[in-house]
Amino acid sequence: MSAAPLNVVQFSSLPTYSGASTSRLQALYADFSRQKQSNPTSYRSNVDWWRHTLETIVSEGWQGEGYSDRLVLHASPSLADIFRYEGVGKPLSLSTVVTELCDSKAYIPLQYFLTSTQSIYDHGSLPLRIASYVLGKPLWWALQQVGIVDGDQSRSESDAQKWRKVKGDYVVVDLVEKAAEAVIARQRCGEGISLADVLYSPGSFKARFKDVLPDMPLSELDIKVLVRYLERDKRVLVMDKEVIKFVDTISTEPSQVTAVDHGVLELKTAVENLQAQVDDLQKKIDERTRNASDALRQKRKQIAVSHLRSRKQLEELLSKRLGSLTTLQSTLLSVETAIGDVEIMRSFETSTATLKSILSHPSLQREKIDETMDVMAAATADAQEVDAAIRLGGDMVQAELGVDEDELEKELEQMARDAQLEQAEAEGRRKVEDRHAEEEERLREKMAAAPATPVAEPELGRKEMSARFAALSRQHGAHRDSDTQAGSEEDRDHIREAA
Repeated sequence: MSAAPLNVVQFSSLPTYSGASTSRLQALYADFSRQKQSNPTSYRSNVDWWRHTLETIVSEGWQGEGYSDRLVLHASPSLADIFRYEGVGKPLSLSTVVTELCDSKAYIPLQYFLTSTQSIYDHGSLPLRIASYVLGKPLWWALQQVGIVDGDQSRSESDAQKWRKVKGDYVVVDLVEKAAEAVIARQRCGEGISLADVLYSPGSFKARFKDVLPDMPLSELDIKVLVRYLERDKRVLVMDKEVIKFVDTISTEPSQVTAVDHGVLELKTAVENLQAQVDDLQKKIDERTRNASDALRQKRKQIAVSHLRSRKQLEELLSKRLGSLTTLQSTLLSVETAIGDVEIMRSFETSTATLKSILSHPSLQREKIDETMDVMAAATADAQEVDAAIRLGGDMVQAELGVDEDELEKELEQMARDAQLEQAEAEGRRKVEDRHAEEEERLREKMAAAPATPVAEPELGRKEMSARFAALSRQHGAHRDSDTQAGSEEDRDHIREAA
C-alpha cells in the first residue's frame, strides 16, 4: 500500500527543499549507497540532508498511513512514496539512510528503546570497544582478501531486500531530546513546594505535557517514549505502573515511588476530579439559568419552572461537592505539611550528627584547647621579649655613636623657622609685585583719561607732541617713585612682622 505524496505547499515548507535545485534533488534521490567508499564526503552530505528532512516530516506528522506520532519514525517502503517529487521521482536510498542513521545512533529501534535498561548514551566499556576495533578490523580485512566474506555486501542487495532489513519503528533521538528539555523546563516553571506538584498519573502526565512543543501534539506512543527517556537517560523521574514522580537530580539518595507517593497522588487525583465536577456543575447551572430566562421571555412558564427546578437540584449537588472538595483539600494540605515536617526533622538529625562529628574532633577537646592557648601565650611572651631586646640594642648603638637627641630636636626646630621665614618673604614679594601692577594700571588709566587737544588750537607737530608726552611721563614717574618708595617701606615692615 503506497502513501500519498506530499503536496507542493508541504514540499516548499521543508527547509531542505526550499534551496535545493533540480540537479541536487536528482543526486539526492538517486542510489548513492556506492558513494560510501568512492566519495565518502558526498555520501555523508546526502545522509545528513535526508536526516534533517526525515526529522521535519516526523515532527510535522506527515508520515501518512494514519500515523500521528511526532517522535517515532515508521520506516517502510511506502515512506519513499511520500517524497515522490514531480520531475525527479521517488528516492532510491531511503533504506540506506535509515541503516546509516541506526548505525550512528541517531535512530534507535522502538522496541529496544522501550525495553533496554542501558542508557542510549552508554556505548559500553571504552577499552572493550577499542580492543574490538583494533582486533576486529584487521581480521575482517583478511577475510575479505581471501574471499570468505563480501567486502560490501550491500552493493549486491536490491532495494526491497534492504527494506526488509530496516522496516520497523525507530525513535528519533534528536526529537526526543528536544521534547525532554521542554518537559523539564515546564516542570521547573510550574513546580511548587508540595509533594503533589511532582506526582502524576500516566493520564495526568499526558494532559500536562502533550502540548509541550508548539504545533507538535504528542501521541500515546510519544508520551511512552518520552517518559522512558526521562526515567532512564535523563534520570529526572521515577515511575511504576501508576505513579510518575519527578525527583531531585542533585540528591545522592536513591529515589523510588513509595506508598506515601501513591496516597498523595490518589488525594491529588480525587481533588482534581472533584474540581472538574464542580466546574461542570457550575456550567450546567449557568445554562439552566439562561434557559429559564429565555423561556420566560417566550411566555413559556412551565418550561422555565422545569429549568429552575433542575437548577435547584444542581445547586444542591454542587453544595455537596464543594463540601467534599474542601475536606479533601484540607486533608491533602495536612498530608503535605506532615511530609514537610518529616523532611525538616530529617534535616535536623543530619545537621546534629554533622555537628557532633565536628565537635568530637581531637583538636576541639578541652585539654587540647587549654594546651594550645598556653603555648600561644608563651609564644607571645617570647615575641615581646625579643622585641624589647631589639629595641634596647638599638638604643645602645645610638648612644655609642654619640648622637644627641636634644641637639637633633633644636636643629629640626631651626629648620622649621627658616622655612616659615622663607615662606613669609615670598608672600611679601608677591604683595609688592601685585601693588606695582596696580600702580601701572592706574597710570595707564590716567594717561588714557588726559584731556584731548582743543579744536581751536593749531595742530602740533610730531616734535612738539613727543616733548609734551615726555614731560607728562616725567611728572607721573616722579609720583610713582614716591609711591613705590613708600610702598617698599610698608612691604619691609610687613615682612619683618611676618618673620
